[in-house]
Amino acid sequence: MKIGFIGLGHMGAGMAARLCDAGQDVTVYNRTAARMQPLLEKGAKPAASVAEACAGDVVFTMLADDAAVSDVAFAPGGIVASLTADAIHVSCSTISVELSGQLARAHGRMQQGYLAVPVFGRPDAAAAGKLFLVAGGEPARLERVQPLLDIVGQRTYPLSQQPEAANLVKLSGNFLLASLIESLGEAMALVEKGGVDRHAYLDMLTSSLFNIPVYKNYGGMIAARRFEPAGFAAPLGQKDVRLLQAAAEELQVPLPFAGILRDRFLELRAHGGENLDWSAIGALAAKGAALDT
Repeated sequence: MKIGFIGLGHMGAGMAARLCDAGQDVTVYNRTAARMQPLLEKGAKPAASVAEACAGDVVFTMLADDAAVSDVAFAPGGIVASLTADAIHVSCSTISVELSGQLARAHGRMQQGYLAVPVFGRPDAAAAGKLFLVAGGEPARLERVQPLLDIVGQRTYPLSQQPEAANLVKLSGNFLLASLIESLGEAMALVEKGGVDRHAYLDMLTSSLFNIPVYKNYGGMIAARRFEPAGFAAPLGQKDVRLLQAAAEELQVPLPFAGILRDRFLELRAHGGENLDWSAIGALAAKGAALDT
């Protein structure tokens, strides 16, 4: 298959590189052209426009937010206008449930395929092909692209024939991760203020009750106060909480903790955390407890 890949940020670059390394026919496009160069060295072809990246059988998008996805999808010369009938748009971005539904309907009117396949994992997992993929869309079209998904991820979870359901699941997962970060930061601040070394506390937690990667990875970042470079920047975490709350309001599901997380991201950014990793909200409790961080 001929593949287009649009969006070569921290996540997209790793995913596109995996496809190139597997010998796939990949054409890449990024608004900042310099980001294409490492992929060109791996054999990818450069696209001068979104339309040129959509000339094949499948186009992947991995972009930051709704605005970026809407721009490349619906603008003149965008994905919807450029894909041929029966070609497939695989959207890996974390976007709103509403926009995902709009994309599904727009592609459907053009007899194009649309799959929502948001991913769980950080840039190192993308580069290693260790992402977990949540898929929504028509099973026959998912089957067509599954060999490509197997290159970029370690497992695909097909959860619904409605694409937007995959985006809802992705937002719910990020909500759980952010809640974990906040609660872990609060617990670490509590015991540290009581005289317990936070590194020793984390070692105890992650070798007993919570012997799982997310506690080890995020706990290590919080204990070390290591939030740069950002693998997942704080504004993106704030964006995801906002999208989660919009989906919850539409479904009439109260999410009290989401409001707390919203305020934590606002607090972090108000105090200069714009460029920090989203896990930096886990250090706010220590600051509030007047600990020397």
